Amino acid sequence: MFASPAYAQAAGGGFGSFSGFVPLILIFAIMYFLMIRPQQKKMKEHKAMVAGLRKGDQVVTAGGLIGKVTKVKEGNEVEVELAQGVKVRVVQSTIGDVINKTEPTS
Repeated sequence: MFASPAYAQAAGGGFGSFSGFVPLILIFAIMYFLMIRPQQKKMKEHKAMVAGLRKGDQVVTAGGLIGKVTKVKEGNEVEVELAQGVKVRVVQSTIGDVINKTEPTS
């Protein structure tokens, strides 16, 4: 008269197991397009900006210091002049923004 729990669960068919993964797949797709992809694009742009640094560029460091690039050293180091006679070595990845870009010399 009554169906046992085993028969009731089997009535869902084979598609029922896949339909349980659909929300997870949708959540991952939404997270990818709203969070992961824009962050990767921003990192790529920052890496290109840092790679394009040259002498004379005015930059802002991650700490908020504004200075002019006086020397781009080998590796990942840049020498920045904060004030006249005040030069600091900065890791390239800590450059937050380039304010004024110098024109390349011909």
